[in-house]
Amino acid sequence: MERIVFLDREALQTDIRPPRFAHQWVEYATTPVDQVSERLEGATIVISNQVRLDRAVLTGPAAADLRLVAVCATGVDRVDLDAARERGLCVTNVRSWCDESVAEHVVALMLALRRDVLGYHGAVVDGSWSRAPGYSLLREPLPLEVRGHVMGIVGFGSIGATVARLAGALGMEVLVAERRGASPRPGRVPFEELLTRSDVVSLHCPLTPETAGLIGAAEFALMRPHALLINCARGGIVDEVALADALKTGRIGGAGLDCLAAEPPPDGAPLLASDLPNLIITPHMAWASQQSLRTLADQLIETIESFVAGRPRNVVVDPVPD
Repeated sequence: MERIVFLDREALQTDIRPPRFAHQWVEYATTPVDQVSERLEGATIVISNQVRLDRAVLTGPAAADLRLVAVCATGVDRVDLDAARERGLCVTNVRSWCDESVAEHVVALMLALRRDVLGYHGAVVDGSWSRAPGYSLLREPLPLEVRGHVMGIVGFGSIGATVARLAGALGMEVLVAERRGASPRPGRVPFEELLTRSDVVSLHCPLTPETAGLIGAAEFALMRPHALLINCARGGIVDEVALADALKTGRIGGAGLDCLAAEPPPDGAPLLASDLPNLIITPHMAWASQQSLRTLADQLIETIESFVAGRPRNVVVDPVPD
C-alpha cells in the first residue's frame, strides 16, 4: 500500500479527491524544516509545494521507502534534483494549471494602469467627484486605450501564449522577444527591439542566472515614456531600484507587479518605500482562482495515479533503476 504524505496541505486551498488505488493519506498544514525527515518516515510518495527537499532529506534514512516526489507547483527549485536522480526517485510537477488566471491578472493590471482605475477610485473616495462642477471628473493625463497598442511578451511558454491571445482579443499587436543576444527565430524580434517598440512589456520567463536582473536601468532607457511593465513571473527578473527610479522620473508610464525579489517583502523594500501612483503590486497571487486550484488538485492526483500505474507523466526527473 502506498503511503502518501502531503507536507504543506494549506498551500492547496481546495478539495482534493482521493487517489484511485489503495493508499494511506497523511497531511500536515505546513512542515517546519526540522520536521521534514521525521514526517517522511515510511512514505512512498511525498507531496510538497514550498517545503524544501534537500540532499540531506532525500538521501537520509527517513526517505528510504520514498519513490515519488510530487511537486504541486510548476517550479521545482525547492527539490534537490541531483540528489533525487542519484536516489532513483521520480520527480513530477503540474503544468499549465494557471495559464488563464495569470493571463487575466496581466490584463487586469494593464487595464487598471491604463484606465487610471486607482486614481479615479481615489477621487471618489476623497470627495473630489462630489465637489466637481459637472457630471464627471477627469484627471490628467487622460487614460490611454490599449486597442492598437503593442504588447511585447518576454517568455513565450503557455502563459505567454495565453497573454498573447487575450491581448489580440483587445485589438493589440503582439510582439514576442527572442532571448537576449540570440538570432531571432521566425515570429520573434530581438529583445532590445521589443523594448523600443512595445507599449506594454509583459514578463513570463523563469528566473535563471541568464534572466536575473534582465530588466534594469539600460532596458528602461530603451522603453517608451508611456510604456507599462507587467511582471507576473519572478521578482528577481527586474532590478527594483532601477524600476523605482524609472517610475519616479517618468522614464516609463507605470508598472504592475505580482512578485518581488524578496517574498514576503521586508520593510524598506525599494518599491514599497515609495508612494508611486503609477505602480500596482499584488502579493504573488496571480495564479490563484477557484478554477486554477481545482485544475491543480486534479492534475496532481492524476499525476500520482499515473506513476503508480507505471505510466509516469509530467516527469522532471526520471527514476533510475537500482
